[in-house]
Amino acid sequence: MTDPQPPSSATPLTEDDLTNLLFGHAGFQYLRAGTELGLFELLERRPGIERKELATELDLQDRALDILLLGVTSLRLVRHVDDKYTNNPTISELVTSSRWEVYKATIGFEAYVAYLGLADFTESLRANTNIGLRRVPGDGPTLYHRLTGDPELSQIFYRYMGTFSDMAAGYLTSSVDFASLTRVLDVGGGDATIAVAVARAFPHLKITILELPGVAPIARRRVDEAGLAERITVVATDMFADPWPADHDGAMFVHQLQIWPLDKDTELLRRAHEVLPAGGKAIIMNSMSHDSGDGPLMAALDAAYFAAIPGGGMLYAWHKYEECLRAAGFAAIERITPTGAWTPHGVIVATK
Repeated sequence: MTDPQPPSSATPLTEDDLTNLLFGHAGFQYLRAGTELGLFELLERRPGIERKELATELDLQDRALDILLLGVTSLRLVRHVDDKYTNNPTISELVTSSRWEVYKATIGFEAYVAYLGLADFTESLRANTNIGLRRVPGDGPTLYHRLTGDPELSQIFYRYMGTFSDMAAGYLTSSVDFASLTRVLDVGGGDATIAVAVARAFPHLKITILELPGVAPIARRRVDEAGLAERITVVATDMFADPWPADHDGAMFVHQLQIWPLDKDTELLRRAHEVLPAGGKAIIMNSMSHDSGDGPLMAALDAAYFAAIPGGGMLYAWHKYEECLRAAGFAAIERITPTGAWTPHGVIVATK
């Protein structure tokens, strides 16, 4: 199977492109400010609102409003004609769609979690490890351990993961036929968003979530709220160190293997291979990068976070996961590109 999108490195680079890169951090802050101040939602409710009314509605002084409007109009997030302001049609479409909650959660995640450690991106590349973790409060060995000690940061992180996973769950359930499976491990299942979606789509299925002790209560709460406690079990465990349950015929890794270095990914897949029966399936869903190594852009930009903060991973190319699967003992491997995905999601299903 070829990559779902063509390579992008042949596109000419302009000085405007370089300007966007040089001041990209500031561009993001305008997007964040417009979102957190409620500008885009206000413009959707009252398209064509004038500047004076904006100042009142947003409770901003003149200089602050001038800065905000200069930024959002220059970045084409907002249109300005005859002192009247409206959303760019792309922003308008987002604000009125279900994807807006995903965007808002992503903006919060980037602002309050990713920004912490991206200052150490170059250092992380030099050391080939996640140096940026030192910027995250706490002393746990991973980002996920530290989040359990910071309720506010944890809430921002799991809100993002929940909304992103909720969107991705639709890709997973429409791409993978779980009908032949009976019990599935959800390895590193987070707040249980994926497990709940898969269980609802396949009513015969039982799922066991493996998560850190600090995260397991969040998952249990989500399962209880969904009324699925009889079909979804949450096990508080260290997935690298503790034994895995053996009575399962599937193991899914959703937004999990992009966190770790490839040797850790192979270790997790090998643990799955050891507990699965013949014919059991390992299911990987992540955002993927092209095998050609030059895109897509979203995967490339998101990879910086994985390099600097969580566990030294990245958004790997399809073939990297396939190599890990073969090293773990899997043979029959299938690639699936979800239809209708605006993110670079991909699914790989391997059979023991």
